[in-house]
Amino acid sequence: MDNVLIVGATSAMAAAVARRLAATGASLALLARNADKLDTLAADLEVRGAARVSRHTFDALAPDEHAAAIEAAFDALGQVDLALVCHGSLPDQQACQDDAGTALRELAINGGSAVGVLTHIASRMERQGSGTIAAITSVAGDRGRQSNYLYGAAKGMVSRFLQGLRNRLYASGVNVIDIKPGFVDTPMTADFDKGPLWAAPDKVAADIIRAVEKGRHTVYTPWFWRYIMLVIRAIPDPVFRRLKL
Repeated sequence: MDNVLIVGATSAMAAAVARRLAATGASLALLARNADKLDTLAADLEVRGAARVSRHTFDALAPDEHAAAIEAAFDALGQVDLALVCHGSLPDQQACQDDAGTALRELAINGGSAVGVLTHIASRMERQGSGTIAAITSVAGDRGRQSNYLYGAAKGMVSRFLQGLRNRLYASGVNVIDIKPGFVDTPMTADFDKGPLWAAPDKVAADIIRAVEKGRHTVYTPWFWRYIMLVIRAIPDPVFRRLKL
C-alpha cells in the first residue's frame, strides 16, 4: 500500500491506520473537516516516516464539495492503492427519537455522506482498474436494536451499498471491504463504561490493514464480534423484540 487516501483522517481509528502506514513509508492523502487537526496529524505522520502527506479539508455535510476534495486527493497521490472512508458520528438515540431533524442529520452524516463519498471514489478507482476501497461501518448495522437503531440504520445502509459496489467493481479489479468494528475506545465513546469487549483503535487499525493485504470483503473487528453478531441475528423476532438491547 504505497499510496493511501483516508476520508475522516483525524478520527481515532483512521489516525491509527495512518500511523501504521506512515511507518512503512507510504504516501498519504488526508481528508477531514478540521484543518488544524489535519496539520497536526500530517506533521506526526511525516516524523513517523510517511513519504508524502497531503491535506484536504472536507465537510461530510457539504456534498457539493465532495467531488473536488476527492479529485484533489487522487491527483496528489496519482495511483491510489487504498481508499479508506472513516468519517462519522455517534448520535444520541434519544435525541434522534425526539426530533426528526436531528435524526435526518445523523443519517446524513453516517449514511448519506458516506454513500456520496464512496460513489466519487468508486468512479475514480473503476477507471484506475485496481486498488481497494474500504469503509468503516459497524456491527450496529447487522440488526436494529432500541439503544442505537438510528446509528445502526445508517451503518446498515452503507453496508448494503458496499455489497453492491463490490459486485459492480469486481470486474474492474477493485476490491471493496466492509469494516465492522464492535466497541472501540475513542474520544466519541469516552463517556461509556469500558469492559472486555472493548478494543483500542490500534487493534482495529491492524485488522484493517490485514484485511486489505488478504483481499477480504467483510471484516469484524475484533474477530469475536462475528460470532456475537451471528447469535444476535439468529434470535427470533418474537424473542428479540422483548430484549433490552
